[in-house]
Amino acid sequence: MRRVSVKWAAVLGLVLLGGCNQGPEGPSLELEVFQLVRQRVSSIGGAASAERPPLTRAGLDEVEGAYIEVTLENRDIFAYLSQQLVRRDSSPGQIVVWRTEDNITLSMRSGVLIATRGLGDDILSASAPVIAGRGGPARGGERRYQIRGLDHRTQVLVLACSLQDLGAETVEIVELSYATRHLQERCEGGGDIGGGVVVNDYWVDSRSGRIWQSRQWAGPTIGYLRIRQLTI
Repeated sequence: MRRVSVKWAAVLGLVLLGGCNQGPEGPSLELEVFQLVRQRVSSIGGAASAERPPLTRAGLDEVEGAYIEVTLENRDIFAYLSQQLVRRDSSPGQIVVWRTEDNITLSMRSGVLIATRGLGDDILSASAPVIAGRGGPARGGERRYQIRGLDHRTQVLVLACSLQDLGAETVEIVELSYATRHLQERCEGGGDIGGGVVVNDYWVDSRSGRIWQSRQWAGPTIGYLRIRQLTI
């Protein structure tokens, strides 16, 4: 467990931005954020948790490309991931792969987490009951996870999930407000997850169907990830 969290912390220090323009006319936000996060990583072993870079919407508007902010909830460690790949397969929904500079990746189908790489005890694959054109799960039912364990063996977790619409909520992300529907997915797996319950939350744009914010389970070791869409 300690190895995983330390590696995640190091990853987040090298965050932004794979496509950064370093010329004299390039936007300054990338460099400012990069320097702030480097300072943060240098103090990662200290007692006090580091503050997040002071992002502004004016600064984010100068950044090219799509970025998400991801927080490892049980360590309050964060990173910015850039969109690296968009593809489709035979299942409904669009798959988007997000990546840090040192190749930790999250894969999402219509905004639902279906794979991680580089975190340790990764989700190798996960089912996602989605439909085309709308983010988040479309219904309850069975969700199946394949997770790599500490012994490098693959563990299959089968969870029984229900989906509830908790109503309209306004979400604010760096000075912008979005009208959303709050969807909550509750999954039970009996002994597969120690008798506990997995709860995933999604804030889905009421018009476009885009997920602006979510809190999603990334497996028994990693726990929950909080994800915000900063730019598109």
